[in-house]
Amino acid sequence: MNRSIFSELFNKAFRSGNPLFLFMGINILVFLAINFFALGEYLFGRQTSGADWLIRQVSVPAYYADLPLKFWTILTYMFAHRDFFHLLFNMLWMYWMGQIFMDFLNKRQFIFIYFSGGLLGALLYVLAYSTIPVFENNALNSILLGSSASVMAIVVSTATLVPDFTIRLMLFGTVRLKYLALAYFVLDIIGMGGANPGGSIAHIGGAIMGFIFIKQLQNGNDLSKILTKRSKLKVVKRTGTTTTKNNLTDQDAIDSILDKISQTGYESLSKIEKEQLFKASKK
Repeated sequence: MNRSIFSELFNKAFRSGNPLFLFMGINILVFLAINFFALGEYLFGRQTSGADWLIRQVSVPAYYADLPLKFWTILTYMFAHRDFFHLLFNMLWMYWMGQIFMDFLNKRQFIFIYFSGGLLGALLYVLAYSTIPVFENNALNSILLGSSASVMAIVVSTATLVPDFTIRLMLFGTVRLKYLALAYFVLDIIGMGGANPGGSIAHIGGAIMGFIFIKQLQNGNDLSKILTKRSKLKVVKRTGTTTTKNNLTDQDAIDSILDKISQTGYESLSKIEKEQLFKASKK
């Protein structure tokens, strides 16, 4: 039975085609790999210097001169955690917000916001530790790891898209996403003066990316289209009447919906228009 459970989880993460479960699976596997490596060192009476070295190879260095030498870390850090509760809370937030995100938008857009949010978070982190005096003194010994910036981008983009969508939270009851994201953002602003300022700075970068992405999308500019392969132009011989009338009609309808969003906002759409936009985003 245990084998069946693990097989089901593996298939859901790596064979379902859903990037939400794929990224969660990668985060969990990397966490297990790092911590089993550290456990092995401990059990054989060795110091965990190997595990610490491994962490530094996948984490973003705060010192800007080290970043070109470890350029791959701006991607790998988004999937690396050492602390269990760091992983747990990130995965819970990504699951909750990612489910809502995927109900309204598509896989390509989820992949884009995860990576772009993490990227901007890392760049803002390095910039802060290179220019703000209070952080410069710790730049040589500081690193950034975890999917928090990417998750923050998902949280804020979802809250910006459907601000009045409500979820139930323990102790707080029903909360609208816009208030939840705002509280999360304010806590990160305050957190810049706390024990983990680098993490808070990265969160802010992710939040900015999430907000910009949705605002651009509502204005008819889908930034995630950079992930789409451009097809080569083909010369087609015209024979008789055209057969693309329905496609043109559907595209005109989508364009009209996007225009309405840019003028009066997403909430002004009717239920039918939201369903039509949702179906179009899945194509």
